[in-house]
Amino acid sequence: MAVPRTNSIFPILKQVAIFSSLSEPEFTFLTARVVPKKFGAGELIFSEGEGCAGLYIVEAGSVRIFKSSAGGREQVLSIDGPGGSIAELPVFDGGSYPASAQAITPVTLLFFSKQDFHALCRQHPEVALKVLRVVGGRLRRLVGIIEELSFTTVRHRLAALLVRLAKSEGTRSASGFTFALPVNNNELAAQIGTVRELVSRNMSRLQSEGLIQIDGRTIVIPDLKRLEAELSSAS
Repeated sequence: MAVPRTNSIFPILKQVAIFSSLSEPEFTFLTARVVPKKFGAGELIFSEGEGCAGLYIVEAGSVRIFKSSAGGREQVLSIDGPGGSIAELPVFDGGSYPASAQAITPVTLLFFSKQDFHALCRQHPEVALKVLRVVGGRLRRLVGIIEELSFTTVRHRLAALLVRLAKSEGTRSASGFTFALPVNNNELAAQIGTVRELVSRNMSRLQSEGLIQIDGRTIVIPDLKRLEAELSSAS
C-alpha cells in the first residue's frame, strides 16, 4: 500500500515551487521521507514561538498563516492551498515559527523534517536557491501588507480585497461580477487588519452607495471599474 501513496503525492510535490526542478530519483528521496498529517477545520498546526520541527507542504485543503496580538487581534499573512509550502524560513535559520498556522478547512499536510530538508539541500543546492526566491516573494507580500496597514483606510483595504476576489473567484454576467465570500466577517477583518464591526460597517456603506450588493455571503459588484476607482480615492 505504500507504493500507491508514494505515487499519489508526486503530483503535489511537483507543484511546489522549491521542488519544481527535481528529477524523479530526487522526488523519490522526498516521498520516502515525508509524513502525511491531517488536521480538522480550525485546528492549530503550530503556534508562533514554537521550535520549528520542519517544513509543511499543503496536499489538500487551506491553511491560514497569522500573527496574534496580546489583545487577541489577528492579522492574516497568507492563505496557502494545495502545493503551498509553509515554514521555509525557520527551517533555514534554526529559529522558532515566526507566526501561527491554522487549518481553515480539513487539511492534509506533508511534513518534511528539518534534518531531512537540510540533507536534501546539501545534495541539491538549487533547492536552497529556490527557497530563497520563495522567501523573497513572501517578504515582498509582507512589505505590501505593512504598506496597506500603514497608509490606507479600512474602506480601501476592504475594497481592494473585494476587487481581488471578484477577479480571482467571480463570474461575470450582465448584473456584474458575482462571487461568494470564502470566510465570515471575523476572518475578513483578520485579513485586512481590523475588527469585525468595522468590516460590517464598511460593507453596509459600500452597499448603500451602490458599489456592491450583498445577499448573505454572496457579493455582486455591478461595476468593477467603479469599485477599482475607489482604490485611488480612498486613503
